[in-house]
Amino acid sequence: MNDRPSFVYVTYIEGTPQKIWHALTDAELTAAYWGHSNVSDWQVGSSWQHQRTDGSGIADVVGLVVESDPPRRLVTTWALPGEEPAGGPSKVTFGIEPYGAIVRLTVTHENLADEAERETAAGGWAAVLSNLKSLVETGSPLPEEPWRMPLG
Repeated sequence: MNDRPSFVYVTYIEGTPQKIWHALTDAELTAAYWGHSNVSDWQVGSSWQHQRTDGSGIADVVGLVVESDPPRRLVTTWALPGEEPAGGPSKVTFGIEPYGAIVRLTVTHENLADEAERETAAGGWAAVLSNLKSLVETGSPLPEEPWRMPLG
């Protein structure tokens, strides 16, 4: 059994599974609410990159697509470029469940290195998914980048 930390975040978004899937996998949309473009063809076994939007093409996070079941489930590995974490890369699962006019989006980030990385992930996911929710529901991300807000 893996005893490494994990983090689960659940949010409810007015929209369709297709809209949520598109927002998670379209490079232009991810740039709008995440500050990075998620770039891949989203096929199982393909690589993906979390690229800066400054035109540099620098990827701050990379991984592989482990599972791709549009518009229900997307699973990727998650690591820093060129890094081989001792316990292997972490894994992020996006579960998309429709319920009438809303969607429950569950993000599970597993195999985190330690509690400090879990806390960092928790803050990051809360900010990014709040911005995603705003974009899908209103057509615009939040007026300020939520991950820049000071803690406490």
